[in-house]
Amino acid sequence: MIPEINRILYATDMGDHMRPVFRYAVCLAQKHGAKIVATHVLEPIHSEIHYALEASLSKDQADKFVSDGLHHVEHKMHGRLVQFCEDEMGETLENCELLSDIVVLRGRTAETIIEEAERLDVDLIIVGTHTDTSFGAHLLGSTARTLTQLSRIPVLVIPVYEK
Repeated sequence: MIPEINRILYATDMGDHMRPVFRYAVCLAQKHGAKIVATHVLEPIHSEIHYALEASLSKDQADKFVSDGLHHVEHKMHGRLVQFCEDEMGETLENCELLSDIVVLRGRTAETIIEEAERLDVDLIIVGTHTDTSFGAHLLGSTARTLTQLSRIPVLVIPVYEK
């Protein structure tokens, strides 16, 4: 039996170099009559930063500062993702039939993408990876690599080049 693609999770780091990856998601959604869920994941604040805040503030004040900051960044990233999708689709989110949702999540990137994909019962995860061969680029490709190793849902990794 040929697998059906009805729902696609497109995960992005919001870099301009990820636009071609979104275009693949759109193309596949159009061909299969699928819906896209666009996702961005915010990594947790490192404990060293939290400890530094606690050195100047009380624990409760530090917790509130981090929580408020993350909420602000989450809201800003959601707006950026909406604008990104509207720019690429050429229509507002409300009028876009291919895009079913835009979500900004918090957590470890690969694990959070997998959890969301399973929760939404998607048929395909689409991500981009960097193709730069310098040392630092290997670290940037770790999310795509981890997804392909851990996900039970098929993962389509699109190579992209930063300009």
